[in-house]
Amino acid sequence: MAAQALTPQAFVTLLLLACMFGGNHVAARVALDHGVDVATAVAVRSLSTALVVGLIVWVNRLPLAMKPRHLRVMPAISLLVALQSACIYSSVARIPVGLALLAFNTYPLWTAAAAWALYRHRPERAVLLAMPVILVGLGLALDVTGAASGLGAQAQWGRMGAGVAFAIVAAAAFGLVLALTQHEVADLDGRWRTTMTMAMVGLLALAGTATQGGLHWPDASAGWWGLALLSLLYGTAFTVLFTLLPKLGVVGNSPILNVEPVAALALAWPVLGQAVTPVQGVGALLVVGAVMALGLRRR
Repeated sequence: MAAQALTPQAFVTLLLLACMFGGNHVAARVALDHGVDVATAVAVRSLSTALVVGLIVWVNRLPLAMKPRHLRVMPAISLLVALQSACIYSSVARIPVGLALLAFNTYPLWTAAAAWALYRHRPERAVLLAMPVILVGLGLALDVTGAASGLGAQAQWGRMGAGVAFAIVAAAAFGLVLALTQHEVADLDGRWRTTMTMAMVGLLALAGTATQGGLHWPDASAGWWGLALLSLLYGTAFTVLFTLLPKLGVVGNSPILNVEPVAALALAWPVLGQAVTPVQGVGALLVVGAVMALGLRRR
């Protein structure tokens, strides 16, 4: 399936999915700017997605074959996804959405590192070649020297440092999730994996809200729209991922989905007023292009 040529319908569907995932983060920024906290956003998004995908599982009467290995690893994966979700939303709340997603898009490097550390799989040559390209592109996109903003490196990192750090932690957590999924639970149906993971992440997020005085709901109508849209876009994208894409002959992790940061940059400009300089745009294209090239390589 990975080598199969994309039909125009599949290509358009994948681009639409990338826009949905990017739009989810733009909507999250709107919600977070209007009274919603990170734990509430993660709880609402995760539980609503678990409900939608769980209904798919129930309607299709999908059998569940859990092995002892699955029982050991799935809780760890859920904890990591909870960490990744909290960190990426914390990043989105602090820096421009597209830049947060670009920093998160370093996850293929973290996946390779996790596979090497846990399973002694040496990184492929393509990953090693892509690494400097991704890092250079990320440096340009984040304006690490402060030249594009005119602030200088120290002031720029004072403004962006925390958000970038959250995005990198999210990427590392997601990379570890991908390595564990590939080597430990790949034989578990993806719809069951998603339902269980999202349910556990949602419950963990609810527990997190309890330590902060309960759920923090929006304090303005824009926040309610943001919370509703982030849940709708995320849940819809995952539903399409597991229902329509297989029928189109497309694997769910298609490299085209990695244009999500570009979609977020395009959406964040009119919605949030977040614009980037031409140099940052070049950096963004370098990161996305390198990640897509990794996904398209022959294995």
